[in-house]
Amino acid sequence: MNDDIAPAPHAREHHARLRIEPLDVSVGLRRRVCEAIRRAIMDMDLYGRPGEIRLDERQLSQDLGVSRTPIREALSVLEQEGFVRSIPRRGIQVVRKSKREIVEMITVWAAIESMAARLAAPIVTEADIRDLRALVDAFRDDPAGQIGEYSEANMAFHRAIIRLGGVALMGTMIDTLFIHMRAVRAVTMTQDNRAQRSVADHRAIIAALADHDADQAERLVREHTMGLAAHVEQHGDFLDRFEETPRKTA
Repeated sequence: MNDDIAPAPHAREHHARLRIEPLDVSVGLRRRVCEAIRRAIMDMDLYGRPGEIRLDERQLSQDLGVSRTPIREALSVLEQEGFVRSIPRRGIQVVRKSKREIVEMITVWAAIESMAARLAAPIVTEADIRDLRALVDAFRDDPAGQIGEYSEANMAFHRAIIRLGGVALMGTMIDTLFIHMRAVRAVTMTQDNRAQRSVADHRAIIAALADHDADQAERLVREHTMGLAAHVEQHGDFLDRFEETPRKTA
């Protein structure tokens, strides 16, 4: 990233102002900068805005209260993790996925979470079941009327299933997937009565876990998540409008 080279103007691109607070720079600066930017990207409406989402080093430096060196180091790490990409003459862009990529990510998610459910079923406690039910019961009457809150509770439910599986690496692997799933899920929850059906599916999953039925829990989680993949296949054409088109050369 060279300060002397400014990104070329683009008709539909703009710099994204992330909602982040200044950092305490005492320890682990690059790690904390990474976490702050990653968290801010997760809070963005990635698929609800047109055009490229570009990040500005100078603005990030001002917002976080640090020099541009740790910003560049953090962005390099985030690029390796697949959250952003550096494009010559166009700067740093937040990565958004195509429909095909999202479907593939959901398939991986289904594999991880269904195995986590199988592992969790024999060891799940009554307290674990109560916690899962609390995430669902708060929205039993009208999840569609509280779509933002339910979308967050929905992702918390799936994270809880993965955590109950007891394999920390599963949670680490799913974090990168969920940064995109969170944004896509917020859109799909408003389509085809999926919020109400999601609540029903979650209740069935909880019942299987409460019965310590590993086969049933694994099957229900897999079918539930792959149902989202099928939904995106049918209704996710909006995702492909974000695919980057090659620039014409003279």
